[in-house]
Amino acid sequence: MDSAIVKAPKGEFNRQNPTDRAKLGVKRHILTDGNGIPLAITLTGANVHDKHGSKRYVEFDPNYFRKKRKKPKHLCLDKGYDFKDIEASIKRRNIRSHIRKKGEKPLIGKYKGKSRRWVVERTNSWHNRFRAILIRWEKKSENYLGISLSRKLDHCF
Repeated sequence: MDSAIVKAPKGEFNRQNPTDRAKLGVKRHILTDGNGIPLAITLTGANVHDKHGSKRYVEFDPNYFRKKRKKPKHLCLDKGYDFKDIEASIKRRNIRSHIRKKGEKPLIGKYKGKSRRWVVERTNSWHNRFRAILIRWEKKSENYLGISLSRKLDHCF
């Protein structure tokens, strides 16, 4: 799971608070499977912390639409999601969390284990290749999500 800020000059989540001097944009939260195929996408304001956008995904069942239910084993998150309540809710579902800790030095040299974060980063890169997704010109979030989902389907199939 990861998030990316998208410019949204006319977007729906802009300027919720008139004293807020944050960016005019939205944050796109993406949950992918191990192959980088997006499973879910939500939008929040650009000034909303990653922690608040992730609560919905921790409880998300990626096998909801599949006949053969297979439980997810791992959830990879970056430092923006390093909070005790998020980790506790992941453990409640018996999923192993891979969260980089705040202040932790990057791994240099030989690393024993499989790298997993690049998959969701690659998916964000795929989305940013499309102009309609890179800059959100739609006023309603439903229209932007529809364009994002159609681009995902084109790319995956």
